[in-house]
Amino acid sequence: MRRDVHVTAADIARLAGVGRAAVSNWRRRHDDFPEPVGGTSTSPAFSLDEIREWLRGHAEGRDLPPDEWLWQDLRTTVDDDDLADLIADLGAFLVYVQHKADEWGRLSAGTDEEVARELPARVRAACVETVSAEAFPETVPAARVPLVRSIARLAAERGARDTFEFLRERYFEVHTRRVYSTPAEIVTLTLDLVGDGFGSLLDPACGSGRILGRALQRSPGARLLGQDVDPVAARLAAVRLALHCDNARIRPGDSLRADAFPGELVDAVVCNPPFNDRNWGYEELTADARWEYGLPPRVEPELAWVQHALAHLAPGGVAVLLMPPAVASRRSGRRIRSQLLRRGALRAVIALPQGAVPNVAVGLTLWILCQPPEGGTPSSVLMVDTSGRPDDYAAVAAAAWREFGEGRELDEPGVSRSVPLVDLLDEDVDLTPARYLSTAADDLSPERIAGARSRLDELLQTVAGLLPSVAAVPADELALVPLPELVRRGMLVVEQQTPARPGEKPLRGAPVLTVEDVLEDRPATGSWEQAGARPIVTRPGDVVVPQVVTVPVARVVTKGDALLGPFLSLLRPDPEVLDADFLAGFLCASVNVRHYTSMSSRYRVDVRRAELPLLPMEEQRRYGEAFRRLAGFRSALREAAMLGEDLARLVADGLTHGAVRPPSRVG
Repeated sequence: MRRDVHVTAADIARLAGVGRAAVSNWRRRHDDFPEPVGGTSTSPAFSLDEIREWLRGHAEGRDLPPDEWLWQDLRTTVDDDDLADLIADLGAFLVYVQHKADEWGRLSAGTDEEVARELPARVRAACVETVSAEAFPETVPAARVPLVRSIARLAAERGARDTFEFLRERYFEVHTRRVYSTPAEIVTLTLDLVGDGFGSLLDPACGSGRILGRALQRSPGARLLGQDVDPVAARLAAVRLALHCDNARIRPGDSLRADAFPGELVDAVVCNPPFNDRNWGYEELTADARWEYGLPPRVEPELAWVQHALAHLAPGGVAVLLMPPAVASRRSGRRIRSQLLRRGALRAVIALPQGAVPNVAVGLTLWILCQPPEGGTPSSVLMVDTSGRPDDYAAVAAAAWREFGEGRELDEPGVSRSVPLVDLLDEDVDLTPARYLSTAADDLSPERIAGARSRLDELLQTVAGLLPSVAAVPADELALVPLPELVRRGMLVVEQQTPARPGEKPLRGAPVLTVEDVLEDRPATGSWEQAGARPIVTRPGDVVVPQVVTVPVARVVTKGDALLGPFLSLLRPDPEVLDADFLAGFLCASVNVRHYTSMSSRYRVDVRRAELPLLPMEEQRRYGEAFRRLAGFRSALREAAMLGEDLARLVADGLTHGAVRPPSRVG
């Protein structure tokens, strides 16, 4: 039974083979264009059936893209919750078509009833080795066969692999949160650290299979093993790899609780495990044989994944795991960290720049582990900190690991160092790389220290003068007006940006204003890949507010022509009736913080719930000037704190390295 589904303007543009601007023009020019049936005023949704009929009547001789229509037909066939299973079933069918094209040609000549009767057993037989014995349903209704034939026709035009990739990509666009994919640059870096020539590789939390797919490109003949707790993700990954090779085995299940490959040893383990999962199986697995370095504490699931990886490494094998930085220093994990060091299993810790993994508030780390060697423990561990090299961090990390593997002693100030084992085995066993890196001698010159001290003195004198003067008045509360009322009166416009779907990035080349830019009070630094769902261009005088923050922040844009990034709200006041600095000051003041949603240590900021007083423009400008000076005061305080920290570090390093000395007389 077909069901009607909703489509967006972007979907309509794809169905018609035109750009999104054309859809907007159609809505304005054609009175018979279907009315929205859902969504929002800025992102309306339309009935697919109504759009289908309208496009058929207005195609004007254009060929409509068959793949996009097929995708929407799939959506009408099953509920959204069952869509991934349907795609996996069709993927298994594509594996069969790819391997048994002649057989399918003969079978497809029969009636729909004959195909429905014969197809399940044949697809299962073709997939039993590469996907699984249950890769395809045991029965298929005859009503589903026309859809199967459509998939086969599309595969004949563009190939089975490309057809499945198309369906898979469309699915993840609709269900962006269903499966997390490790960023491509991180995948490339982890495989660079493993090195070429591996004969087998395991990813025990493989998700959509991005790491395994890239590993196949690196070593086409390698045996690939993968497991994921999400059965749908595992099925999609298994089908994807089966369309490219016959040497991959992907299984569903929890790798820690129910290892699908017990006793299997591989040349490499690469994994982006789930973080901070307190329900990882501590109670059930206390006596597990994998805990060779100690029972992982309940709050240290990452150390369970480390030992799971080591349990699957063959002699000489390498494991690379993406880890949160806290794993390096939590007191609960110091005993296991100590054992990993003493026995030579942990070979390197690489700190990544913040932002290398999107939507993560801290810079993550990569741990490189090896099966401990026979007859001796390595004398040093490589520590690398790429946080200051966001543009070339992958090349820096790969080069340092390569040189370390060649037996060189590394000591590049602020970047990398071969740290003697004895320096790491103290009471804390803190494996944070920055703790062990040396400082360049040039940075410790007396002239530089004196210059930093002079700049701090000047800045501290400036800070005091930035605080605005205020006058005492009777304690009368200002009458506040809800922000939607100001919108209704035309005093300002509110725009809220959301993440873009894959393939819908607008206006390449324009800088993107990101949440980090707003928090750091800097011009737009984002690239077009970070653009939001809609091309909202900033103007001078706009007020921009992050939607999730630890402390509410509102910035007045001084330089426009940037694209508004995701998770930002933009307020555009009419300068004739509403002062931008006045608006920004009230949005992040305590009078409005109470209207925002508290989430533990953060706030979810919905500016539409804000209130502010309606004051004459002259008074607004006085308030605005005070808020502007306060913003400068806060910015100068932050700069002074950062400069003070740097100066304290410089003086301490200068004293310990002999670049400067205390005065002969103190006083």
